[in-house]
Amino acid sequence: MQDLTKGSVNKHVINMAIPIAIGMVVQTIYYLVDLYFVGQLGKVALAGVNASGNMAFLVIGLTQILGVGTVALISQAVGRKNREEANHLFNQSIGLSLALGIFTLIGGYWWADDYLESISSDPETIEQGLIYLYWFIPNLAMQFALVAMGSALRGTGIVKPTMIVQMISIIINIVLSPILIAGWFTGEPMGVAGAGLASSISIFIAMLLMWRYFQKLERYVGVSTSQMKPDSATWKKIISIGFPAGGEFLLMFFYMAVIYWVIQGFGPSAQAGFGLGSKVMQAIFVPALALAFALPAVVGQNFGAKLSARVRLSFRNTALMVSGLMAVLTTVSLIGAEKFLTAFSDDADVLLIGVGFLQLIAFNYIPSGLIFTCSGLLQGLGNTWPAFYSMATRLILFVLPAIWLSQQSEFKIEYVWYLSIATVTIQSMISLYFVKVELKKKLNF
Repeated sequence: MQDLTKGSVNKHVINMAIPIAIGMVVQTIYYLVDLYFVGQLGKVALAGVNASGNMAFLVIGLTQILGVGTVALISQAVGRKNREEANHLFNQSIGLSLALGIFTLIGGYWWADDYLESISSDPETIEQGLIYLYWFIPNLAMQFALVAMGSALRGTGIVKPTMIVQMISIIINIVLSPILIAGWFTGEPMGVAGAGLASSISIFIAMLLMWRYFQKLERYVGVSTSQMKPDSATWKKIISIGFPAGGEFLLMFFYMAVIYWVIQGFGPSAQAGFGLGSKVMQAIFVPALALAFALPAVVGQNFGAKLSARVRLSFRNTALMVSGLMAVLTTVSLIGAEKFLTAFSDDADVLLIGVGFLQLIAFNYIPSGLIFTCSGLLQGLGNTWPAFYSMATRLILFVLPAIWLSQQSEFKIEYVWYLSIATVTIQSMISLYFVKVELKKKLNF
């Protein structure tokens, strides 16, 4: 356990952000390696994998429910120096992760076909997406146990073991991707199925390594099968704190699905270009996201210790650091968009859409950074509903105009990117207002 209630809050945020960033960078490399080899299969395969990969937002939403609730409650228990409560919360989180994993496994295979048919009218794109999903769904199901264990460690102020396990997992995935996708050494290329299988194998190994760590090395919280018996009150507490944050990603799934739906008339090239640009944008976000993801544990411990000045300082300084980074990354996107994307596709139509998307959407970076930072603060305070409300507002403001625009005879794909910029900016303003209200209410000890 690391005490985050003493010393420089900037140092704590940065020290926690560095391992998180390293883990995210390695994770991003894994995505980009997959993207590279899938891109060599052609734009239809790229469109299918990107469209089906959007289902990951659903699982990310559910893992956020579990992870955010776990981090918030355990970090507050640590701040109160209540180790027994922290152990109980950890084991209940593990039990909940098993239930969610089974639900995802069954639901994923049940719904995959209907989902892809709803967002694409191209039979080949749907076929490629389904092949990929059938091998990738086990990866999604196993994410829950991994998130529960990593979140428990983050709540106690420890992030390095999670980072190391992530790195091992990603290295395995990077090695397996060309072997399974392109048939290196084996001479038996699996195509998009290989991309899904490589991901599922690597996450399985990561889950085993994390489980082993808790059995042999972790001392503050530990695995106890007797404490895993479902406690409805604790499950409800985890879900009630985590649901709004997870709901943000569930809404993001619908947001992305709407975009895929409104641009399907432009063909596989448009869907492949948008998916490719989105993945590269997520990679660019990594440094700023790491700072925002480090904030909840710092805020949670100081809030649990009733140190209001340190809570405010943590948020203010993190917001400034994130905004500065996003300003730099905006410039990087505007200048290097084409260079980023040509590494993954040489299709002129795909690149035209992807570069246009990345250069316009760069103006979303600073508002997005503020949204992530606000969400991190609210997670640490244990009330993530305001973040959910701001995301829901953005979804409403985006979806209806996007659908209306797509029905117009002179509809251009750039209209979707302009609409996104406007709605993200509005969301950032709403998030900052909610933070101001929440700080005034929560820090009145």
